[in-house]
Amino acid sequence: MTDIEKHQEAFGIAFNSGDADAVNAMYVDNALGMWEPGFPLYGDARRDYVVEFLKKRKPTVDATVRQQLVVGDTAQLVVEWQMAALDEDGRPELLKGVAIDVLHRGEDGYWRYVVDNPFGVSGPWDAEGAAQG
Repeated sequence: MTDIEKHQEAFGIAFNSGDADAVNAMYVDNALGMWEPGFPLYGDARRDYVVEFLKKRKPTVDATVRQQLVVGDTAQLVVEWQMAALDEDGRPELLKGVAIDVLHRGEDGYWRYVVDNPFGVSGPWDAEGAAQG
């Protein structure tokens, strides 16, 4: 996506379609995915996680960019999101959080994640736990 204003929307379309190749194309090769706090994933491990997560958990996400800061070819996004997915046992679960993401615009003009930290200022919480706490 060459327009940072539409990046989150394009990510949501790719993610919700379950297209792991399209999702992974939105990351730099050595991007950091911090989908479980304390367990960063890079490179092939990050790419493989996306493939398995989309395949097994069948997620859909709805997200809203709350803040966007751009300096040259670097952007920081604060994104409020909610995700419906299957848990490890195949039961429906609802997750939500506020992400802190860092993106880089490559020489081709496309914005790609360098850091994807969906629980940057939250959780991870399921919707029930978040309501309680």
